[in-house]
Amino acid sequence: MGRLTTHVLDTASGRPAAGLAIDLYQLDGDRRTHLQSVTTNEDGRVDAPLMEGGSMQTGRFQLVFHAAAYLRASGVTLPETPFLDEIVIAFGIDRADQHYHVPLLLSPYGYSTYRGS
Repeated sequence: MGRLTTHVLDTASGRPAAGLAIDLYQLDGDRRTHLQSVTTNEDGRVDAPLMEGGSMQTGRFQLVFHAAAYLRASGVTLPETPFLDEIVIAFGIDRADQHYHVPLLLSPYGYSTYRGS
C-alpha cells in the first residue's frame, strides 16, 4: 500500500523539529490545491501519513515547511527578513503503490532533502 510521509530534523540543535507547521498541496498546471495542514510531533514526524491507501495518488505535489515560524518559536534569533521563511519542496509521485518519504534536514541558513524509505 502506498503512502506519503515526512519528518523534520533540526540539524542546528541536533534534535527533531517539534511543532513545525507543514502544508501539502497538489499541483495541476498553474493551479495549486491545498490538501491538508499538519504539525510535527515531539519526534519531528506527523502522526499519520499525509496520503495513504485510497487517498494516495499520482501527480505533482508541494510540501511547504514553515521554517522561520518554527525557528523563532524554538528561540532562534532571526533577522526581520529571514533567509529561510517557507521551504517549498516540489516533488512527483508516479507510483501510488509505493512509499514516498520526504524528510527535511533544517537549519536557519540551509536545508536538505531526499527521497527516503
